[in-house]
Amino acid sequence: MSDLPESRRTTARRGSRGRPVLWIVLALVLLLILAVAWVGVRGLMAKRDLEQSVQLVSTLRSELVSGDSAAAQKTADDLQDHAAAARSLTGDPVWSAFQVLPFVGSNLRAVREVAVVVDDVATGAVKPVAGVIGDVNVKAFAPKGGKLDLAPLVKAQPAVQRATTALAKANRDATAIDTSDTLSPVVSAVNQLRNALSSVFAQADAANRAVQLAPAMLGHGGDRRYLLLFQNNAELRAAGGIPGAVALLDVRDGAVHLSNQAAGSTFDQADGPVLPLTVDTQGLYGAITGEYMQDVTLTPRFDVSAKLAREMWKQKYGQQVDGVLAMDPVTLAYILKATGPVQLPTGDTLTSENAVKLLLSDVYAKYPDPKVQDAFFASAASAVFDKVSSGAFDPKAFISALTDGVQENRLRLWSADKSEQDRLEGTAVTGPLPTSSPSERQFGVYLNDATGAKMDFYLQKTVAVGSAVCRADGRPTSVVQVTLKNTAPADAATGLPDYVTGAGNFGVAPGKVQTNVAVYAAKGEIYLGSTQDGKAAAPHTAVDGDHPVVQVQTLLAPGQSTTFRATFLGSAKQAKAAVTAVSTPTIAQSPVLPATVDCGNPAG
Repeated sequence: MSDLPESRRTTARRGSRGRPVLWIVLALVLLLILAVAWVGVRGLMAKRDLEQSVQLVSTLRSELVSGDSAAAQKTADDLQDHAAAARSLTGDPVWSAFQVLPFVGSNLRAVREVAVVVDDVATGAVKPVAGVIGDVNVKAFAPKGGKLDLAPLVKAQPAVQRATTALAKANRDATAIDTSDTLSPVVSAVNQLRNALSSVFAQADAANRAVQLAPAMLGHGGDRRYLLLFQNNAELRAAGGIPGAVALLDVRDGAVHLSNQAAGSTFDQADGPVLPLTVDTQGLYGAITGEYMQDVTLTPRFDVSAKLAREMWKQKYGQQVDGVLAMDPVTLAYILKATGPVQLPTGDTLTSENAVKLLLSDVYAKYPDPKVQDAFFASAASAVFDKVSSGAFDPKAFISALTDGVQENRLRLWSADKSEQDRLEGTAVTGPLPTSSPSERQFGVYLNDATGAKMDFYLQKTVAVGSAVCRADGRPTSVVQVTLKNTAPADAATGLPDYVTGAGNFGVAPGKVQTNVAVYAAKGEIYLGSTQDGKAAAPHTAVDGDHPVVQVQTLLAPGQSTTFRATFLGSAKQAKAAVTAVSTPTIAQSPVLPATVDCGNPAG
């Protein structure tokens, strides 16, 4: 029996029982410290791998554009390694356990989801595309012996489709990442990822549509015929300009031949629309839209214009075409940057610097006879077409020219094949009317010449849009502002050819420019009112399908300008949406500017 007092023996027993508890607590604290250190170290390593992935994406983009397939393959492999490492570093059980903790967990969860998205993109999108870049690059788009090799495009179709599907999923996953309770650096990283994926997916989607459609549309598996409308911006139409020249393109397995050309003026006016027109189209633009080739582009609906032109060609030549393209001299000037100067039979040299002025202004003074002008336009189109068909051009600059033409609404395409047209829908090349979404509210500004001549060479256009929430119900008020200026010389009435001024033959005094301006809003918008030069205006109001339309006519003497403002009311769900505008491409296309909205007088 112990000699210790009972009280000391009790304390000793309690101490011996407490030591295991203390050791357990100390062990748990140590494990927690180690876990925090583990997560911290792995987090830093993951951050490094993700940052390296971002740098590699930039490098890979340059290599893909330049067509350096060997370098692109290596960079793609490195990107995949770093992305996989970041995913692994943020996917172990310790990291997963910390994701359930308050505050810290939301940040770790977001970082984990970023790593997963980046790895999915590297594996599901980058790798497939890098695998076919050796066969499909900018050099592959240059014809050889007058023929484009379509086999690489056909071969690339599955890989590009897989990449686009992967990017679509990654885009959705990035959008779904919850950053409501995360630190600002994490929020910033997620937003950067979202922005990058949104942009890349849009480009990939367009590329995928092109790769899937191009072989068949270029005659792989069957001959094709297309109608080319060469639009003249000196006499504006909503979709660009009058179809001053029309050409037939025969396509066979990548080889394109210009087989027939005709001036738009050689098509007789029909007794009535060659195809049924909607009441809206006739009300806004008249039955002549479907009666005369040079007026089919009065409507901004390019699918309508294309179908009408197709039918007119069929009635005149008995040939059914498979699709319709439209382009203008500005796009031609862009293409000449890729081909270099082109010599014309007339002795003129067509260059990227002089093409627009020569084709839309100088030609009328140099060759007063309209028939000679038509022959000049035909020879210019043939010369440039022959240069492109030969493959004697810079493929990268050529693709850039086409891209610029599409983005500026100068290059349009419609397919008579419904499945092909369905795949084209929603892309800029189809010339869609304004749309709206929670992130964007779009308006359209379309111009039609009412002078009956070629004075629009001197018409300067500026479009501005703006929006503000001026109502208690949160619905945004938007302003579309259109400023037109006649920049013709003061002596235009006598100093310019009659063919340019119209010589008053259509009721407009020589030197003046008369223009019909139509402002389109997206479905659901409500027209509130408008002003012209600060005074209340009473424009014609109408609808084109689901689109509210406001139409006004302007008349400008040389040096004179006018500003028309229209206001619309949107949905409260779109209060924070960006406001943008598309417009008829004039010769000098200026960017859309911001417009201020005074809630006290929005139309003013």
